[in-house]
Amino acid sequence: MVNFKVNDLKKMNESLREFAEYLRSQSVAEEDIFASRLVSCELISNVIIHSGKTAEFCGELSGGGITVTVTAGDFKDVELNPSLPSVFAESGRGMYIVNCICGGDMVRLSNGLKVFIKSCKKEERN
Repeated sequence: MVNFKVNDLKKMNESLREFAEYLRSQSVAEEDIFASRLVSCELISNVIIHSGKTAEFCGELSGGGITVTVTAGDFKDVELNPSLPSVFAESGRGMYIVNCICGGDMVRLSNGLKVFIKSCKKEERN
């Protein structure tokens, strides 16, 4: 499990490297690491950009996949199953991407979101 707090987008990338290394150490496939990083970036960015707060991140392997929890954000008005927004929309693309990657497996928390990304270990793919 990897936990961190971040309030700067540049520091977010540094912090997510540790999460990626943790997943690699557990033999998670690179495409699943990429997906978890994309989801994490979208959720953390939403907290930092839209609420101006410090995002609290928790990432772990659980139940055949990767669980990413990002708290300290106001996700109350976020649609959990968003439709594809217009290419000219000012917002909504990030949550659409998150929803597609996690197949709708998102849970709204009182102060954030928890998403589950199905994953296969490298050796299970062969």
